[in-house]
Amino acid sequence: MFSFRTTSLEEQMDRALRQGSVGCFCTQNCWDTEHGRYMYDIFRERGNLKTIFTPRDTELTPQTNHIEFSLDELSGLNAVVVEIQDVGVRYFNYTKDVLRLMEVLKEMGDDAPALYIVDHINPAGRVVEGTMPSMRVEPYVAKVAHRHGLTLGELVNLYYHEIGAKFAIHVISALATESNKQLMPWTIAPASDIPGLFTCDMYSGGGLWNNTNITPGIGTARPYEYIGAPFVKTADNEPVPVAEGVLLRPCSFTPSCGKYEGKKCYGYQILLEPGVEYHSLLHTLQLMRYFKDRYEEFKLEDGFEAKVSDQVIIDFINGSVPYEDLKEHIKVEEQKWIRKAKKFLLYEDQPYRIK
Repeated sequence: MFSFRTTSLEEQMDRALRQGSVGCFCTQNCWDTEHGRYMYDIFRERGNLKTIFTPRDTELTPQTNHIEFSLDELSGLNAVVVEIQDVGVRYFNYTKDVLRLMEVLKEMGDDAPALYIVDHINPAGRVVEGTMPSMRVEPYVAKVAHRHGLTLGELVNLYYHEIGAKFAIHVISALATESNKQLMPWTIAPASDIPGLFTCDMYSGGGLWNNTNITPGIGTARPYEYIGAPFVKTADNEPVPVAEGVLLRPCSFTPSCGKYEGKKCYGYQILLEPGVEYHSLLHTLQLMRYFKDRYEEFKLEDGFEAKVSDQVIIDFINGSVPYEDLKEHIKVEEQKWIRKAKKFLLYEDQPYRIK
């Protein structure tokens, strides 16, 4: 059973929420601006909060990027309420955790608690980038484009049908949440490596650097805006690919954690001109091919192929597919994804591709 609800979570009259045993699966983004409390405080005040599933450390601690849970912790619950801020890209860890939660609830059969999703506006907007998985893919990833243009509620709607789930699932509209009217969706950082306004626009491509030996600035104040490594050279005559509406500023930085912790890296800051719609995936792939051609040290690491899940993209990086063919391939796949996505939309505005 699936339902889409246009009144707030607190107004829901379901017995599972009013009198049942409730688990809350959330990040810092479950802050309620209207009442000055977190979502789980609703159930704490009612006296039926059983457990809270949250990231393992404080919200801005580097590499705090998963929400852990077990079947035993879910057993006996009547409802699980999810409130995270998705970032619009299929490899965002907290969203994969939600989809893993759905898989476990499916396995529980008739004993599964009802699932409630408190939806949020997508900070990456309705823009679509990339292709749907066509090869081996990471676990708990829906068949969506790299940058999918959906809200979490819509993504869950799609995944619910993909896995053939039967448990009850209810999406609370993002438009019913006062916080979405008062705060821009990136105001509270969705994760330790998604700190601000431009990060979500750069994550669809930038997230792929995490599976290479170039760091996307993890361990700096501006992840995914900075890319680099100790072996990168930034001489003035370097023919680095630059996308329309984008500037690349040669820079250096020393990460405080993660890859190259404490080591000086050289690379580039990606600067977006005002109003530009940046196709982060296409630009990142161009940069990867450039680095592969330019530096023998550059490597695609474990998990890269499963994250990309597209042979044409991999062949482009390895030099056997020309850029125009890659661009046309991605254009066609984006069009296919937009047609598929329409069946799962919950709001009036439509996903679109960058022309």
